[in-house]
Amino acid sequence: MKTEKNARREFLKNASTIGMFCALGATGLIQCESKKERSYTYPPLLNQAPDGPLLKAGLIGCGYRGTGAALNFLNAGSNLEITALGDVFMDRIDLCNKMLKEKKGFELPSENCFVGFDAFEKVIDSGVDVVILATPPNFRPEHLAACVKAGKHVFMEKPIAVDPVGVRSVMISGERADALGLSIVTGTIKRHQRDYIETFRQVAKGEIGDVVSANSYYNVGKLWHKKPKSEWTEMEAMIRDWVNWCWLSGDHIVEQNVHNLDTVNWFVGKHPLKAMGFGARHRRLTGNQYDMFSVDFLYENDVHYHSMCRQISGCENNISDLIRGTQGYTNCKNTIYNHNSSIKWAFDYGNKDQTLPISPYDQEHIDWVTAIRTGKPVNETQAIAESTMTGIMGRISAYTGKETTWEEMMNSDLYLSPKHYSFGKVDVVKSIPVPGL
Repeated sequence: MKTEKNARREFLKNASTIGMFCALGATGLIQCESKKERSYTYPPLLNQAPDGPLLKAGLIGCGYRGTGAALNFLNAGSNLEITALGDVFMDRIDLCNKMLKEKKGFELPSENCFVGFDAFEKVIDSGVDVVILATPPNFRPEHLAACVKAGKHVFMEKPIAVDPVGVRSVMISGERADALGLSIVTGTIKRHQRDYIETFRQVAKGEIGDVVSANSYYNVGKLWHKKPKSEWTEMEAMIRDWVNWCWLSGDHIVEQNVHNLDTVNWFVGKHPLKAMGFGARHRRLTGNQYDMFSVDFLYENDVHYHSMCRQISGCENNISDLIRGTQGYTNCKNTIYNHNSSIKWAFDYGNKDQTLPISPYDQEHIDWVTAIRTGKPVNETQAIAESTMTGIMGRISAYTGKETTWEEMMNSDLYLSPKHYSFGKVDVVKSIPVPGL
């Protein structure tokens, strides 16, 4: 037993980050997490953000999701511009510029495009008012801290970190943003999706009674991978293949399944206390992540939540949530059922196709710009930090084969990133985790 405890302790530790951890201060971070009562502010859900002075945005991370977020921002209202682009690869900036020209009729000049690991600093210093963060999630804590220090409003894609040190850094940045009156919106789109929001209202009013259990599924096929080219360094190969490396993405239980974890945390109204899970790797071609996870999360009052996620092609797919209460259950999206499966309440889409008037990807940017222009700040940092940490807790339980607790996560100095970013060999853990070892 002593050997198992020591092995577990070593897994959660990383000596290279002790200085960083102590500088942040473990006790203060836990207080930061617990001192604020959880509350939910419903977004106004306008079809377009109100007009106002020009808002100049900088995009950091010019891949497909980053470019998509830039287009969503431009769709949010009038007097909105993208004025700076930053990425570690010039070809990503070129592709983003191409899409901006095709979709919006403009492209940025070379002097407004910044390349390299320090590109985020140059974008922030380029005179922008707001910043869109869409790099691989590993970089999010450092980029968010720099944005808040510079007094910039931020939209950041989910998740917001890959390890406990990163999550706690984001929590601190969120507290500082509150003090500065900055608005931070995150890419957990269901919190900006009208059918989910109205279903949450019904649950908050007690339509399903007290929550007793939850299930969610993010079972899909393989995403993508990039085969390394001979001219690429190890760092370039990893970043271009980032969705397959834990240090860059957090594994898919964090990077993709965070949508479901966030939905359940939101509806339950708190984060889980512990996790016990397992996972496996069957067909993934690159990286060091798993193909599937199955995790039992435990909340207060003995409420269990089973989260299942998988990325294997040729299997049954399912992306859904289900929360059961003492007086009924809900799919979280648009329907509440009685225990006999009859419909108790259903969201009215107002059309036969059951479509929303505004894409939730546009809606989250409408809500962000609205908050900035109306002087009513919103800050979703705490919620996404808790949901990201939930995924990390489940991942570590599956990797180790051990029960993992929230308290351990809030005190863990696990830090997955290299000490320095440069194109060459990468000093990170590359082995595939084996439970029990």
